[in-house]
Amino acid sequence: MARKQIIVELDDDMVEALDRIAQRESSSRSDLLRRGARAVVLFAEWAEADTNLMDAYKEHPDEAPIVEALAREAAKSQDW
Repeated sequence: MARKQIIVELDDDMVEALDRIAQRESSSRSDLLRRGARAVVLFAEWAEADTNLMDAYKEHPDEAPIVEALAREAAKSQDW
């Protein structure tokens, strides 16, 4: 996957904390930030899938196939 360089401003304390974690994990600051960005995106996708599932259930509480289909879609969004 192609990568794009971006500029992120962080305060000194955050940079020092990232550097300590990166050293402890034999990683890099950039890798930690990539992992953090992935976590934010994943959480947002899970939250959206959860909301969609709840909305569908509210509209059709007795229609299990719809709820099951949405649950399968929500599970797909967890594939990273």
